[in-house]
Amino acid sequence: MVQNESSIHESASRDGSSIPVASMVESMIGCKWSVRLLQLCAEGYRRPSAFLRACPGLSSKVMNERLRKMIRFGILQRTVFGEKPPVEVEYLLTPFGLRFMGLIDEVQRLQEAVDQGEVLNEAPVAVDKK
Repeated sequence: MVQNESSIHESASRDGSSIPVASMVESMIGCKWSVRLLQLCAEGYRRPSAFLRACPGLSSKVMNERLRKMIRFGILQRTVFGEKPPVEVEYLLTPFGLRFMGLIDEVQRLQEAVDQGEVLNEAPVAVDKK
């Protein structure tokens, strides 16, 4: 292993300030490719070529943009094996990324409930605003 380009402590913007989780959620859930790439990582996919095979229509350019964003947010970790080309690159969910996947999973469960009409039939719940 030659280089490791991310850790959980790097979920900060370029100016060094922390990135709000709400902004991460909006950025990730608002992009179908980001969500799909996260799902693939959670399923054990690690290599860029495997991501591209599993996502017909995804270009290398867009994939790399999304992966870089997830690294910057601290959701993924990028590891490069080898010193001379061709090198091997793998992406793994960080501990933060695993927790973040819980949000993605909950959004999917909510969508399934909406699709099945379960949410629309529930009584409204009052929210306590403090």
